[in-house]
Amino acid sequence: MPITAPILDIAQSAGIAPAEYHCGDGKWVKGVAGAIIYIHGFASCGSGNKVAILRKHFGEDLVLAPDLPVSPNHAINLLTAMIEQQPIALLIGSSLGGFYAEYLSRLHDLPCVLINPATRPFDTLSRCVGINTNWCSGQKFEWKAGYNTELATMYRKQTTPDQRYLVLLQTGDEVLDYRLAVKRYRQHKVITQQGGNHRFENLVEYLSVIDDFLKPRKSGS
Repeated sequence: MPITAPILDIAQSAGIAPAEYHCGDGKWVKGVAGAIIYIHGFASCGSGNKVAILRKHFGEDLVLAPDLPVSPNHAINLLTAMIEQQPIALLIGSSLGGFYAEYLSRLHDLPCVLINPATRPFDTLSRCVGINTNWCSGQKFEWKAGYNTELATMYRKQTTPDQRYLVLLQTGDEVLDYRLAVKRYRQHKVITQQGGNHRFENLVEYLSVIDDFLKPRKSGS
């Protein structure tokens, strides 16, 4: 399904080139109706190893991975429009994208998988204020101090047990302290692997875990 008008308007206002986003209407993700949205991290994009792995496993048309605008508010607006335009089964967010996924999951009652998630990005990204380089395109972009304020407004001090989070961490994360995520998501399913790195390059080994997480919960569980 081509990108719909509201999403196109938001994308164009944020300076994003029009793209073809495919809808999960009438299709199933491992027995759950809807599509998956993969949310990339800071200075990254909606392509790369993790997206390729997810699309090979779940299907090309069922994994949506937009390139997000730099502004957190614009990024959330784009993702919200996508969620409201089509059935979504799952959010998967990496790093800053994990923070976005948590925020959106509680607004739209969606399960999410958080991969080496940023827990307080308004703190960790304070050192990035100024000009940065996108790892995918090599293009320069500005991270403004006001963007950290936007992130801070999305933050809440703690999660609640009723929310469905699967958290995948690696102790070798050289960007974020994995222990902060262990503490924050202690009420949820957290898997911590020794070693690794911030990119979580062996996601393929956890696809069966994501499959199990997607299965409908039994009554009372």
